[in-house]
Amino acid sequence: MTLKDIAKEAGVSISTVSRIINGNSSNAASKEVQDKIWKIARAGGYVPNASAQSLKQKMKENAPHRSIACVYARASDAQNDAFFSTLTRSIEQEALKEGYIVKYSFSAFDIHNPATQNQIMNNEVDGAAILGRCDKEILKFMKTHFRKVIYTGLNPLDADYDQVICDGNAIASDAVSHLITLGHTRIGYIGETKNEIRYDAYCDTLKKHHLSYDKNVVTNVPISSEGGYQGAKRILERSSDVTAFFCMNDITAIGAIRAITEAGYQIPSDIAVISMDDIDIAQYVSPMLTTMHIPIEEMGKMTAKILIDRINNGHTLPLKMSLPYYMARRESCP
Repeated sequence: MTLKDIAKEAGVSISTVSRIINGNSSNAASKEVQDKIWKIARAGGYVPNASAQSLKQKMKENAPHRSIACVYARASDAQNDAFFSTLTRSIEQEALKEGYIVKYSFSAFDIHNPATQNQIMNNEVDGAAILGRCDKEILKFMKTHFRKVIYTGLNPLDADYDQVICDGNAIASDAVSHLITLGHTRIGYIGETKNEIRYDAYCDTLKKHHLSYDKNVVTNVPISSEGGYQGAKRILERSSDVTAFFCMNDITAIGAIRAITEAGYQIPSDIAVISMDDIDIAQYVSPMLTTMHIPIEEMGKMTAKILIDRINNGHTLPLKMSLPYYMARRESCP
């Protein structure tokens, strides 16, 4: 498959495909178009020209194609999750530079599905990346089926794996602390609560500042815009004195903003909103979302680099990389 083939199938120019594949511009096209291009490239087994000759030579020698897999530990797929789609694109981009392709991806929700197991058995890869928080069952599954594994996410693992981390506990704590610094004492939480470090950080930060926990301003909802909408709606129906919300991620916050404005509140004068991730759409919603910026693209880039180095026996001891974050202050929370 060539750039021309990808461009034709995607309905865009060759130059647009080239910029996206080679990472020359993250603004070359919309997220939807970028996802479409990467999907076509992955399905067609595209590799960049710099690697094509060596791959052709390897094929002549009957050498295996170099490839990796991605496993979404917390999402059904990447296309419907802005965090994971950005992360996956970055991994694919960096892997291609090294002559690797992302051969396939699957959700951890499907590890017992025969079709998924057949896909793994019939498509050998050199290594795999676990994306997002995972449990012991998933780790055991990965160890059984893949020789080289790296984990990437917000929750550090107590396991001997290479890891690329952006500390979700510290990020969430800083976000809630910022709200408290602004004078908020009635802070709602919207997101998942079971085995979730962002929720744990919310509770711990309230306690640290001697603020009481109130279950009426906490709602356990799926991390989605609908989850955020329903979560904020429930809290506002139960408690009219909430002055701020900490949302588990940007997508959840966007749903919450809609519920807050529909209820007649002004943001941020009546209710402030802060979240995590800093996906592209965060600065285009109204009001623009204040969020903790996580370096998603850099996480993907380092994931591919470290995994490929592991595959090539470049390092043998478990490597753990922690990446920095910062607060992107916008309109929803000063």
